[in-house]
Parts: sequence; C-alpha cells; structure tokens
Amino acid sequence: MQRLHLHLGVKNLNESINFYKNLFKSEPTKVKSDYAQWILEDPKINFAISTRVKINGVDHLGIQVDDVKELNEIRSNLDKADIATHSDGKVTCCYAKSEKSWVNDPDGVAWEAYHTMEDAEIFNESEIVQKKKSACC
Repeated sequence: MQRLHLHLGVKNLNESINFYKNLFKSEPTKVKSDYAQWILEDPKINFAISTRVKINGVDHLGIQVDDVKELNEIRSNLDKADIATHSDGKVTCCYAKSEKSWVNDPDGVAWEAYHTMEDAEIFNESEIVQKKKSACC
C-alpha cells in the first residue's frame, strides 16, 4: 500500500494543529513541540507540519510505503526511467526511523519515497551528528 506524504512548514504550530484537526476532523497522530502529523485513511495521506523547515508552505512531497519491497519497486522504476535518486539509505527524520530515497522533479520539487520502521525521539540525525542533512531534515 502507498500513502501520499505532504510536509508543510508553518509559522505557528498550535494554530496550524487547530486548523488541520478541524479540516481533517481528526486529532494528530503524533505531536511534538515543533511537529505534528496525521496518518489519515480518507484521504489516504501522511500529512505533516513543522516549524523546522526553511519556508512556510510546501516543503516536500512523498510516497510512504508499507515495506522495503515496495520502496525498491519505486527505486527500480526511477532507475528504468533514468532518474537518479539521492540521499538513499536509512535515516532518522521527522521523529521516525526510515529508509528513504530522494528525487527532485523537473521543477525542483523534492519528493521522497520511504518506508518507516519505527518512531524516534529526535527530529533528525543532525541533533546527534551535525554533518548529515537531507532535503527535509
């Protein structure tokens, strides 16, 4: 199964949580001091907001999959189309441990394809190792 992922940068997390919980008629699935996430079935989306991104509005889009086999199928399709991915591998990002591949569309919009293995207590790896940074994190 695949789920669309959308990550927005917001100015005020509490105001945005209130707005989106009313829009979606659902409480967030995950809330941190700088991040909130809804895993919705209707519409099937992983919707996240945070105050950590550089701009307000759309930060990146993605496709979340249930297992690595599906992730490898996406990677294979991109390879067949001669579209190079970057930042492949296992990372901690957005309070989750995931395996990801990143790609930019022709207009520069960042897309990630990823499989989440488990929740994490930190937003990203740079909180531990300052060197590594992905498109969102």
